[in-house]
Amino acid sequence: MKYSLKLFWKQKKQYIDDIFTAKVHEKFRGFVHHDNQACSKCNNCIKLCPTGAINSDYSIDLGKCQFCNECVLNCPQKALSFSNFHHTAATSREALVIPSGMTEEEFKAKAIEVKNDIVRIFGRSLKLRNVSAGGCNGCELELNATGNVNFDIGRYGIDIVASPRHADGVIVTGPMSENMAFALENTLKAIPDPKIIILMGSCAISGGIFAESSAINRDFLRDKDIALYIPGCPAHPLTVAVGILNMLGKKSK
Repeated sequence: MKYSLKLFWKQKKQYIDDIFTAKVHEKFRGFVHHDNQACSKCNNCIKLCPTGAINSDYSIDLGKCQFCNECVLNCPQKALSFSNFHHTAATSREALVIPSGMTEEEFKAKAIEVKNDIVRIFGRSLKLRNVSAGGCNGCELELNATGNVNFDIGRYGIDIVASPRHADGVIVTGPMSENMAFALENTLKAIPDPKIIILMGSCAISGGIFAESSAINRDFLRDKDIALYIPGCPAHPLTVAVGILNMLGKKSK
């Protein structure tokens, strides 16, 4: 008991009290800004981007972005910059495309559309089955971290479960390889109705750097409604946790 009390005194509170206002490291790459006035339209960023995340109008697709920082490092006018704003999950694919000049507050205001049916059915308890569909294990590790003592999303009634029979939905990581196409579809079929689909990470959202590979089969997304898109490479545990909670209509204390 004495040893336990000593550890408690030394380590203080281990868990994050308010997950909505928690900070990430200052060097974390989350939201990306483009300053149209500073931009010289040299197109260096467009040419360098490995996934084509930067469009001809200099809007930036967070669903494709690998957060590699090459665009920032090679912009002679310093028109591009990453901030550590990590509340970047969205309930629509279109919301992940950031127009030039958009601020974090403007993005936050439109990114999450709370749907009454989802809140009514899953608002008090949400169990998700993760399928790693050809991923590198980066997003999978961060997803596992959401359940640790720091983030502890279980206190909000959200859990990652081992069986699709116990799940309310699937959270997909990885670019969806041909070898995982059957398993991914079967997992979704095994989840009782009603159910939701969440895509976590750039690979799951757009295919990432593997989008043009012949080993990818993204037919799983055909004719399916996606409840939440969580960008990142990998996505931060706080981005995952806050995104899911916002989707369920939950906000800061």
